[in-house]
Amino acid sequence: MENIRTWYKSEFSTDELADEIHPEATFKQLETNIPNVYDYLDVYDSLIRERVFTELAVRMNVDYEVIYKMWLDLP
Repeated sequence: MENIRTWYKSEFSTDELADEIHPEATFKQLETNIPNVYDYLDVYDSLIRERVFTELAVRMNVDYEVIYKMWLDLP
């Protein structure tokens, strides 16, 4: 499942903000939009960002810290 909103709603069905995630956002495209994650997802919620980053790390087979550093633009 590549679509972030679809994945998120299946994993966190009680989160009311799930419907606000951009309907066309994908994990593949997120890889290039990590620094602009909030604008890309169209949701400005840190819990959603953290959950999506955690799943992206799993999909990329890297530690969460790698994704987090990419977001902060750290080496």
